[in-house]
Amino acid sequence: MSASERLGDLLREQAPQVLGVLLHRYGGFEECEDAVQEALLAAAMRWPAEGVPESPRSWLVTVASRRLVDQVRSEQARRRREVTAAVRQAPDAGLAPAPGDESVGDHDDTLTLLFLCCHPALTPASQVALTLRAVGGLTTAEVARAFLTPEATMAPRISRAKQRIKAVGASFETPTAQEWAGRLDAVLHVLYLIFNEGYTAGSGPDLHRGELTAEAIRLTRMVHRSLPDDGEVAALLALMLLTDARRAARTGPDGTLIPLAEQDRSRWDAAMAEEGTALVTGAISASPLGPYQLQAAIAALHVQAPRAEDTDWEQIRILYGILTRIAPNPMVTLNHAVAVAMTRGPRAGLELLETLDGDPRIARHHRLHAVRAHLQELAGEYTAARENYLLAARHTTSLPEQHYLLDRAGKLGR
Repeated sequence: MSASERLGDLLREQAPQVLGVLLHRYGGFEECEDAVQEALLAAAMRWPAEGVPESPRSWLVTVASRRLVDQVRSEQARRRREVTAAVRQAPDAGLAPAPGDESVGDHDDTLTLLFLCCHPALTPASQVALTLRAVGGLTTAEVARAFLTPEATMAPRISRAKQRIKAVGASFETPTAQEWAGRLDAVLHVLYLIFNEGYTAGSGPDLHRGELTAEAIRLTRMVHRSLPDDGEVAALLALMLLTDARRAARTGPDGTLIPLAEQDRSRWDAAMAEEGTALVTGAISASPLGPYQLQAAIAALHVQAPRAEDTDWEQIRILYGILTRIAPNPMVTLNHAVAVAMTRGPRAGLELLETLDGDPRIARHHRLHAVRAHLQELAGEYTAARENYLLAARHTTSLPEQHYLLDRAGKLGR
């Protein structure tokens, strides 16, 4: 890893912790977040030449606090009144900490900040964007690029999310016991969405977006360190690791998609798979069974099979059956149909797929057409399979997936 990459990782790690300190001192999500971004920029410019300070967090808190105080002094009266109200809650909050005051950064508020970004008043899209910006330390431009959205579109979305948090009176504090379970579910769902978008990009020329999968794993590790006994947190981290372990084998040298059954398993990341397997094994043995534990257990069964034909499809079918009962959704049914086809025959899988035809959440989704085509191909229904491969190709906006689907249709046509 290069020096610039190490510096980038350090700044991403420090960003949410510094923002947490400022929010405790001053309040005002948008103002504090802007000040942190300025401090990160200053560090990126100065540290390569001057060296990383002994306490990076204290340095960043000092610089960000001074930026914020300067901004408060120069802004309009309305902004000054807002900050004055925050200062009344903490008598010394208006004073920037002295250089070397390491106590300002000793407490890690990353988890509290993550919960704030996933406030139920925000839409899922806003939760994801704000999490990447405030907790992940990505710039607005980086968040926009990650989701193939113009920066001019993403910036107002993030700004509106901050304003919404302020409007509903959300405070920077850990949720109460009553709020904890529901908010934790939202946090895990946001991290899951970030990972999935990175692992199989919804659109664009690349199948993967490594910066998103890496960020999702990093943030989930943070949550796991804060909640080591939560089985679903551990299982979500396990699911990400077990899934990402296969990433190198998912594409060929030219970027073409390689399905699971055809992947070179020697290219899978053994260390990542081992860590994921240990995490899900511990979670299942120590916690009530939850959706992420079931998904991670299924991923572990795939990784543990030395060859595609050694996959324990019967066990996978059973696990998907349980998952369908406790957390039903169209994607679960889609995967369940594949497991049913592998154990009960493709016709049984196709019959299960028919239950999704009237579901507006997935009826026109390219993956439904793609799975139907795959099972029809297994059943020897080549004409119908070709038609569905072509239909799936028309509906996807991912170029690697589109090329793969067109290739499958072309082979059946020949």
